[in-house]
Amino acid sequence: MSFYNGWLTSCGSMTPATQVLYAYADNYMLGNPPALLSLFLASGTVRGKLMTETTIRSYVRGEDRTTEQTEEREADETLSCPECSGQLITDEEHGETVCTDCGLVVEQDAVDRGPEWRAFDSAQRDSKSRVGAPTTKMMHDKGLSTNIGWQNRDAYGKALSSNQRRQMQRLRTWNERFRTRDSKERNLKQALGEIDRMASALGLPKAVRETASVIYRRALDEDLLPGRSIEGVATASLYAAARQMGNPRSLDEFAAVSRVEKMEMTRTYRYVVRELKLEVQPADPEQYVPRFVSRLELTDEVEREARSLLRGAKEAGITSGKSPVGLAAAAVYAAALLTNQKVTQSQVGDVADISEVTIRNRYKELLEVDHGELFD
Repeated sequence: MSFYNGWLTSCGSMTPATQVLYAYADNYMLGNPPALLSLFLASGTVRGKLMTETTIRSYVRGEDRTTEQTEEREADETLSCPECSGQLITDEEHGETVCTDCGLVVEQDAVDRGPEWRAFDSAQRDSKSRVGAPTTKMMHDKGLSTNIGWQNRDAYGKALSSNQRRQMQRLRTWNERFRTRDSKERNLKQALGEIDRMASALGLPKAVRETASVIYRRALDEDLLPGRSIEGVATASLYAAARQMGNPRSLDEFAAVSRVEKMEMTRTYRYVVRELKLEVQPADPEQYVPRFVSRLELTDEVEREARSLLRGAKEAGITSGKSPVGLAAAAVYAAALLTNQKVTQSQVGDVADISEVTIRNRYKELLEVDHGELFD
């Protein structure tokens, strides 16, 4: 083994310059002049590369240092007045940067990065601000608390270990305890969850849910719940909100999704409306027509004809004292007959949740107003 290879074996990996020097010594001891010449040239190349790399690194470090010094100098110049080296302040109202000593305007027409609106108190600021998560009346804490997800996975979608799952479960438990600090908040949380469940089952929009939540909060603040169930007041609030927002549902539809009896629901509804002085207009039969037409998969022509029949009946004064659901279902059935579209009384009754007898009695009354010749 040569002197060079022996040194590589004993010392391990070396830099290129060290390898060339040991190879040069090895060939010198073996008396190989051509190899000495080639190694001499190689050593010069390596030295040149090393010197070049060292020079570049030194130059880059010097350039970085120069850049940092330049930036610091520019920052100092920005913070001080160019005329008297005084302190600068920013007038955000006029968009100007002014020297406090000599009054020199260093910068003007600065970009205002704040909001375009003005607020004079915290309530206006909260109502006008468009940042952060929106607050909602449908949650007992208005959506301002933290929710910990039920998925036992980390940010990368990987499953958590058993210890981490136990820790997350303890965090969820304490989080729920902190979110509902007293009995009033627990009551509100249960009621709003019930409202959301029934609204989803009935297909009511978000606006109706918000209104129902406000009505229930008012009932809770005015102490109307003692002696009545949470589910009953929640159902009454949702029924009143649906009537107010023009998306009414029948009592039978509410009774099908509510956890209280129909009699208790109607009694609680009358009590809430009376105590809170809610302005609830009588349900208009025309508000039920689009939903019935959609469920029966009828055309827009049927809807237009049904609305026309109901308007004629309202002008004739035959709608007073009659169920708006029954009138709407009868109008849809009569309109389908007038437009030659096939639909049975049984199908309409299933959609509207009323009997066929009611449909037969009402549709004849509607047709006698505008189409009396059909019964001559």
